[in-house]
Amino acid sequence: MMPARTRPQLLETIESVRSATAAARDAGRPVALVPTMGALHDGHLAHVERTRELDAFTIVSIFVNPLQFGAGEDFDRYPRTLDADLDALAVAGADAVFAPAVGEMYPDGGARVTVSAGPVGTTFEGRARPGHFDGALTVVAKLFNIVRPDLATFGRKDAQQLFLVERMVRDLDMPVRIEPIETVREPDGLARSSRNRYLSPADRRAALVLPRALEAAQSSADRGIDAVLAAAQSVFSGEEHVDVDYFAVVDPATFTPVPDEFRGHALAIVAARVGATRLIDNASIRLA
Repeated sequence: MMPARTRPQLLETIESVRSATAAARDAGRPVALVPTMGALHDGHLAHVERTRELDAFTIVSIFVNPLQFGAGEDFDRYPRTLDADLDALAVAGADAVFAPAVGEMYPDGGARVTVSAGPVGTTFEGRARPGHFDGALTVVAKLFNIVRPDLATFGRKDAQQLFLVERMVRDLDMPVRIEPIETVREPDGLARSSRNRYLSPADRRAALVLPRALEAAQSSADRGIDAVLAAAQSVFSGEEHVDVDYFAVVDPATFTPVPDEFRGHALAIVAARVGATRLIDNASIRLA
């Protein structure tokens, strides 16, 4: 029997994080931050695998951030599985976990000064979830200031969030390198997500329409944007149990919809409600 791996150091205060990362820097190791809300799956663990390849001191933050949840969203029922997360991170090889209480991050009950996500933050996910990206960027900025990482990982599945984090780092001259991590999928193609556990068996089967629509978009991209949109719509029309919020093709440089004459690399993005669960996904396409 293989010996059990040691759990990562559990840190619950800002002071303890700064002490741990200072010691890592004194030892000559770069510091990597993997921001999460917990309920970890293989998609999150791929981030840790990447930071270990870079021989970085890896600190995983686990914090369900109230600022990025709106009224009626799933903040209270969002899965909180710290013990299981620590076990998974022991196997993955994370060095430390920062799991603060809400009062540690927001001692005054909230943040009076926040980061604005700008115009892109009000489109797509931002239109469906007003204020979401302001809250997400605010907590990311706080984590950057607390951890002071040399690099931070963000998943490509949350494409709009990745775009806005990269934009914030560039616009505000934050000294951190953003390391995008590819989407990890189930064997049947569904993107891994902490919210997948909300899906009933029937919902789980219906949710496969999202990757199928993206595959249809990729296969049609050589015929232009109209063909891409029509192909995706054809796939969705065959699944009555999925309510599509949006399917769009955006320019990765601006995260705005591409014009009809656009040619080159683009990103097909989708959000849909399957049962009571809202899922997002995306895929790279090349319009010809």
